[in-house]
Amino acid sequence: MGVSGDNPDVKEAIVMALITRSTTRDPMLADVFSLGNRLSRLLNDGLGNLDWQFRDSASASWVPPVDIFEEGDSIRIMAEIPGVKPEDVKISLENNVLTIHGSKQQVAEERTERVHRYERTYGAFERSFTLPTTVDANAIRASYEHGVLTVTLPKVEKAKPRQIEVQVAAK
Repeated sequence: MGVSGDNPDVKEAIVMALITRSTTRDPMLADVFSLGNRLSRLLNDGLGNLDWQFRDSASASWVPPVDIFEEGDSIRIMAEIPGVKPEDVKISLENNVLTIHGSKQQVAEERTERVHRYERTYGAFERSFTLPTTVDANAIRASYEHGVLTVTLPKVEKAKPRQIEVQVAAK
């Protein structure tokens, strides 16, 4: 009996070799893990209390990528949701957690004899973000343009940076 890709013993040996591979023996793998840890720390340190990581949702079939920007007076979350109709997007705020969810419907394409590949994602999506206490929940705005949803989270007045004028003492 020869060694083939269909042999379960060979497959199990390959999987075990991949699982037990040590990052100390493989500098390239160690670099990947290190980069991931540094990125995570950078995002957590830079965004403070804003929970940027997506939550797993049983109903979500895809997760739209987001960019998060902090400015002096607001935080902006920009989500790429191409092909999603604005009316199919719902944004909710509950217990200081902002949730963006919706769905992207698959449009019936031109009928052809054979389909070679489906790569675009369809179905339900969801992203949730724990908001910092500096956000004014009553003033949150959302806009949609060219497949990008922008949610603007204004900061409360006391959290906005302000200039303090230096008074000259009179003699």
